[in-house]
Amino acid sequence: MTIPLPHDYRPADDESFMNPLMLEYFRQKLLSWKDELLRESSETLQNLQQDNVPEADVADRASTETDRALELRTRDRERKLIAKIDEALERIETGNFGYCEETGEPISLGRLEARPIATLSIEAQELHERLERTHRDD
Repeated sequence: MTIPLPHDYRPADDESFMNPLMLEYFRQKLLSWKDELLRESSETLQNLQQDNVPEADVADRASTETDRALELRTRDRERKLIAKIDEALERIETGNFGYCEETGEPISLGRLEARPIATLSIEAQELHERLERTHRDD
């Protein structure tokens, strides 16, 4: 069920956390982000198909191949991001969105606004990163 959002709505700390309006706000934000990524991906495929003429000059060919490789790596990262967006949308449906996977505590609205796919609170993320660095140094 879609809830109509006021056009200037922004989640606020003084409202109940992850109320239906807030959930709908983040659902629409995630869907919009996903649509943008899919549109860019489609444009990339079209460009790669159109730019399939081999370059005569070796330097131009190398430059073109480097550009294509970079573009494909970018699209691969975006493909993984789309999977995370889908997971966040699923968390909205199951009622787990906005809560830290480690502590169960609410993730700050500022963090969710900046990174709506976040699954950890800032504190849990920082601890996770510190532990990663410690294990990497071993």
